[in-house]
Amino acid sequence: MIVVGTRPEAIKLMPLIRALQRQSWSSLRVVTTGQQNELLDDTLRELNITPDIRIPHESSSRQLSHFLGDILRSLDVQIETWNPDIVMAQGDTTTTLAAAMCAFYRTVAFIHIEAGLRSANIQSPFPEEYNRRAIALATNLHCAPTTTARDNLLAEGIPHGNIMVSGNTVIDSLLVTAAEETVLPGDFPSEPRVILVTLHRRENFGNKMRGALVALRDFIDKRPDVAIFFSLHPNPASRIEVEAQLGGHPRINLTEPLSYRQLVSVMKACWCVVTDSGGLQEEAPALGKPVLILRDTTERPEVVEAGVAQLVGTNRAAVYMALDQLYQDQIVYARMSKGAMPYGDGTAADRIVSEIQKRWDQYESPSQPVKGPRWPI
Repeated sequence: MIVVGTRPEAIKLMPLIRALQRQSWSSLRVVTTGQQNELLDDTLRELNITPDIRIPHESSSRQLSHFLGDILRSLDVQIETWNPDIVMAQGDTTTTLAAAMCAFYRTVAFIHIEAGLRSANIQSPFPEEYNRRAIALATNLHCAPTTTARDNLLAEGIPHGNIMVSGNTVIDSLLVTAAEETVLPGDFPSEPRVILVTLHRRENFGNKMRGALVALRDFIDKRPDVAIFFSLHPNPASRIEVEAQLGGHPRINLTEPLSYRQLVSVMKACWCVVTDSGGLQEEAPALGKPVLILRDTTERPEVVEAGVAQLVGTNRAAVYMALDQLYQDQIVYARMSKGAMPYGDGTAADRIVSEIQKRWDQYESPSQPVKGPRWPI
């Protein structure tokens, strides 16, 4: 059973769903939680994924605890009903935390995709860093995207045999999509330098977000050959602030959430990416685009260490200076746009499926009695 709650999860789990569907030994059910409802449904349609089970999310409360409780109850019913041997989920969302907890309570093996990411600050990103640490406690097989992620897990006492370095499945999706013929959105700016911007993290709400947005507007005002293409997030707390600070500018296009194909086409065409998104930190460097990260910490240090991304925070002056350096210093821009692929070569899904099959075969013919979940991986 693969559990999907958000658009990024759908994009990153799509290669794994496809790979499992090709296996004669695998009977797969895809469950969605509706954590992002319409946005998730649009992405699933684009990726041609039809969920077997849809758990609707109808609560009007924005409290994380309320949503977690709703998903725990609903997902537990599905696990009890379908009795899977394995539950699998990706990332660090509330949906993934619920899936791990339900599997643990039902003594069902849980596989965590994109395991081991850590920022070392439990408040940043919030609540994702807490979710990651809690999910690890209930995980039987940790699919770490990099050796750094693996080392994080080892430092927390996770046994080496419970970890595999798989690469990140987002690169699988990215390389396939980037190779397709894609068309830019009709409202993509015509200026020679276009900045792709996304900004939605909870820890950035309020003054932090405002500082970054004002810096972006300051920079655009001084550089007439630069435009901003801002992909809005459905969360009203983000959208209202963005519209207040950036709305009405002739060279700033605020657009509704893009389809995945559109997002990839925009990444390929843009001058640089300014974001607090985890996925874009992974994808944009693979396409040779510099990334300015609007956060104080990142659980993806590999791109910073490779010199293709810069952790700038949200301070108004710091964001402006980072943009201005990219604009004026051709050496810096060339170094940051050289491209890097620390998150894999596009075969992560096949690698994970092979590991599952290998461990399944070992379980079917154990050399010694086993204890724990029905499939103790």
